[in-house]
Amino acid sequence: MGALDEKTALVTGGTSGIGLAIAERFAKEGADVFITGRRKPELDAAVARIGPRAKGVRSDVSNLDDLDRLFALIAQHGKGLDVLVANAGGSAATETIDTLTPESFDSDFRINVRGTAFTVQKSLPLLNNDASIITLGSTSASRATRALGTYSATKAAIRQLSRVWALELAPRGIRVNTLVPGPTETPGIKGLASSPDEVDGMLKLFASKVAQNRMGRPEEIAAAALFLATDQSSFMTGSELFADGGEAQVLI
Repeated sequence: MGALDEKTALVTGGTSGIGLAIAERFAKEGADVFITGRRKPELDAAVARIGPRAKGVRSDVSNLDDLDRLFALIAQHGKGLDVLVANAGGSAATETIDTLTPESFDSDFRINVRGTAFTVQKSLPLLNNDASIITLGSTSASRATRALGTYSATKAAIRQLSRVWALELAPRGIRVNTLVPGPTETPGIKGLASSPDEVDGMLKLFASKVAQNRMGRPEEIAAAALFLATDQSSFMTGSELFADGGEAQVLI
């Protein structure tokens, strides 16, 4: 018997990295899992990897028409939605204040903040009472990291929005919590390196900032997401759960 038997979950940005690991874990725990991604080949590969409980929907969270189509498809499933993981996001660039451009600033806020907000809003008619919403934060929102000002600001905004949503949705028993991963070895974080030769050195640098002196694994973040998705966290809402190896809480 799985922890999510008979449940329906949505994981946005579920084609790789943390999102894919969360979707895989939810499916193994018995949930029917919808995942989204912008590119069909990656979406198809993720669905094949997760297995028969997964359904992929090509969707961009910054596109409201895509979101409407996504939730219409979930509605056809006929079971509502028990868990929403608003994972889709990213950053257009790493820029300091002197090199910041309006285009990258707008892109980060459009995808991370606007995309998360309207994903949550448009899910509301489908969310079953006592559902769990999990937003994805970042340790960068609680500390200053050079050239991550815009990205960290989007994650701080998501954190504050989640607090407010927890209050607003409490009458329906819907819980809203923010999951905060630390440096996690994913394709996305490896893509920050300026060249393939620099990946190992970059990962070692990230690991050196963590109390456990290593990178996180996507499945470790997925385990924390499972906790927030289930009744094991029934008395948690408006909270942050750090799965960061101590990066934000322990000074190195």
